[in-house]
Amino acid sequence: MLLSIEDLRKSYLGPEGPVPVLRGVTLSLQAGETLALTGESGSGKSTLLHLVAGLDAADGGHVLLDGQEVTRLDDSGRARLRRSAVGIVFQQFNLIPSLDVAANIAFQARLNDTPEPRALSRLAGALGLEPHLRKYPEQLSGGQQQRVAIARALAARPKLILADEPTGNLDEATADEVMEQFLALVAETGAALLMVTHSPRLAARLGRQAHLSQGRLL
Repeated sequence: MLLSIEDLRKSYLGPEGPVPVLRGVTLSLQAGETLALTGESGSGKSTLLHLVAGLDAADGGHVLLDGQEVTRLDDSGRARLRRSAVGIVFQQFNLIPSLDVAANIAFQARLNDTPEPRALSRLAGALGLEPHLRKYPEQLSGGQQQRVAIARALAARPKLILADEPTGNLDEATADEVMEQFLALVAETGAALLMVTHSPRLAARLGRQAHLSQGRLL
């Protein structure tokens, strides 16, 4: 089992006290498996992804990723695990504006000391980015920027991809094209994929679906 989540809980402090966001979530994901996480806004989908990635700390429960207990790691330990095992694709592209496309793609792999020029070139080619490698993010369309974000997430050969509404900022036609390329590359690498989406149509393209409502899986 690549990812095992058990009784995961998280609250945030509101004006009147703690506000529960996750109320005991349990799920698992095997290597190479794809899972779409659906649910209304505020149901805790993004929070769940952030806890799995070690971007935030849980209040209780367990996250076991690639044999490591994420919930017991300190900040530096979670950062190391994130670099070595996790690729993240956000709805906001989060590209580094001072780096060109080639450097953005290579960024995560370089942090992990795993840059492979041939692999990076192949990713760029598969996503149609070769003509744009010397451009900067501001010179790209939204669809092109999301392709760069996908290439960056895959470049370090992670075991788990976390995607938070990865095509939410794109029109439907562009979203379909980007998702087609994304899923093909994920399958090729053998990575597992946990993707948050509001779209039943996109969710249906993944191997499994889970629905989160008021902090609980249905």
